[in-house]
Amino acid sequence: MTETAAITPKVAWIFGAMILYWAYCILWGIIGARRARTASDYFLAGRQLSPLLFTLAATATCFSGWTFIGHPGLSYTDGWQYAYASFYALTIPLTGILFLKRQWLLGQRHGFVTPGSLLAAYFRSDALRVLVVMVALLFSVPYVGLQLRAAGFLFNVLTDGLLGVEFGMWVLASVVVSYVASGGLRTVAWVDVLQAPLLAVGIVAIGLLTLHLVGGWDRFIAGVIALAQDDPLRTPDGYSHYLAIPGPVQWLRDGSQAVGGPWTGAMILSYLIALMGIQASPAFSMLAFASRKPAFAAQQFWASAVVMGLILMVFTVIQGIGGHFLGADRAFLAAHPDLVHPVLADELKQRDLLSLPGGRDLLTPELINWLGATAPWLMGLLALAALAAMESTASCYMATAGGLIAYDLVKRFLLPSADDHTLKFIGRIGVMLVVMLALLVAEASTDALALLGGLAVSYGLQMTPALVAVCYWSFPTRQGIIAGLLVGLAAVTLTEAAGLRWFGITAWGRWPLTIHAAVWGLAANWAVTLLTSAFTRDDAAHKADWHRWLAERTALPAHKRRWVLPIATLTGLWMLFAIGPGAVIGNTWFGTPDAPTSWLFGIPPIWTWQLLGWAVGAGLLALLTYYLELGCAPRPNPQDSRFPHPERTAPP
Repeated sequence: MTETAAITPKVAWIFGAMILYWAYCILWGIIGARRARTASDYFLAGRQLSPLLFTLAATATCFSGWTFIGHPGLSYTDGWQYAYASFYALTIPLTGILFLKRQWLLGQRHGFVTPGSLLAAYFRSDALRVLVVMVALLFSVPYVGLQLRAAGFLFNVLTDGLLGVEFGMWVLASVVVSYVASGGLRTVAWVDVLQAPLLAVGIVAIGLLTLHLVGGWDRFIAGVIALAQDDPLRTPDGYSHYLAIPGPVQWLRDGSQAVGGPWTGAMILSYLIALMGIQASPAFSMLAFASRKPAFAAQQFWASAVVMGLILMVFTVIQGIGGHFLGADRAFLAAHPDLVHPVLADELKQRDLLSLPGGRDLLTPELINWLGATAPWLMGLLALAALAAMESTASCYMATAGGLIAYDLVKRFLLPSADDHTLKFIGRIGVMLVVMLALLVAEASTDALALLGGLAVSYGLQMTPALVAVCYWSFPTRQGIIAGLLVGLAAVTLTEAAGLRWFGITAWGRWPLTIHAAVWGLAANWAVTLLTSAFTRDDAAHKADWHRWLAERTALPAHKRRWVLPIATLTGLWMLFAIGPGAVIGNTWFGTPDAPTSWLFGIPPIWTWQLLGWAVGAGLLALLTYYLELGCAPRPNPQDSRFPHPERTAPP
């Protein structure tokens, strides 16, 4: 790029917006550092996060650069069969609904700072403390890495190659480290106040821009019809892979590929279960501990299921499918020039999108980049929204990983007498360690961003049996949980691409039987946990005391208790038919995919099924969070004058 190109209005708007935004972030880093007088202030924001701050921070953390950039890219290649992944707006909060309120109660009672200290106290095992740190790092490093890699793509595209992918990654990493390491979790939460709205507005704006450039709704649907008719990849039933999932499950051998696309019903369900690992991860436990009260329902239902769910169901799929009608697909442009507004053809230098390094992950950056010549101010705003999406997730996992290292490794084993100043210093070193490892992962990975994120959350999901044991069920023993967690992590690795490369396994491919690695890991985890627990014993009286205390503070009125089983059953049926193997009926329920005249509502039947499933699923989450009170502050206990500020006893 020439010197003149480097100072075009487009580049000036990008850097101007970035500088202002980063100044805001660094300002909060300074404020956070001044307010973080104690280690609890630094790592848990003094346990004073308001429900609004938790809602914005948790939403920004769940929906990241992976959502902003990776999601439309996979919709471009795989159509509506991948768009089922949009249901993660509903499945991600499910583990939070089950576990966050009860973890908060235990954190208030005992003063826990990390989930490692909670599990170590419940099971009386320091080995679990170390394992939680390991899980946090296995989760945080690839997850932060994918945000950095997404930033690299963004900078590279928007500056027309002036900044390399690696340079963009290092720029984002250095800025995020500067404010996260300075101010801790309080700074992360306050920066997310800006990042969460930017993320949502950015996705909607790019979706509307795509629809406008395509030529409106009618031309978009006409393009979908032509795209499906020309599609050479067909499901076993003969439908276009853009408009149908290829069946409930496929029995593959020797790593062969699924027929008609990879997103079978089993793959969709297992992938969405994998993403439940986000709110089961140690980072979300720390967000819960940092909250002033357990009023999590607003985030779980309104922000995630309703707002982000609708945005993902509509606008990301418009971005992804719309890329075919804007010149990114050279074959479609040649076959249907009348249906294409080739704004991306020049951006891609007349090459097909998938022929470029990075392929599908470049779709959204190229759409933003096109605005550079016509509306550089809007391009700067959308670039800022994309950057905010990446930073929001990276910052939270960096901050919480630093806290886990400081408390569960250094203070517990190396420096038991460490004071607040020392712990904050170690936490800052931990932040930098996570970022350095994440940069290595980002530079080495060749996966699509959304799939790299799937590897990270698969590790986080392996915390589920331990959380079930602490929050609900005393049967699993210390030995069972430890053995199950180790086996689960191993099973994830051995059914993921990275593990297959490391160990040279050829007997099966990635995600055997089109079931995501996270579910293979969780199944192995539970099997070993239950089997080992059946033959081992630990302190049953101690655990019973914890569960009795929780039961007293989470008891439902009689008229609500009788609805627990029906609502749980409905949730299971919803998962089976809306996002699982039963979703195959959605291919044809509202029409025939290859017969547009039969589409009941004028849109592909699979899209209608998804929107209906979203509406029903959101209703179920409302019942879980509000009616069954799993996301609401607990009822005051008239026999306990200390409630809702229960006693804090030192962890055993």
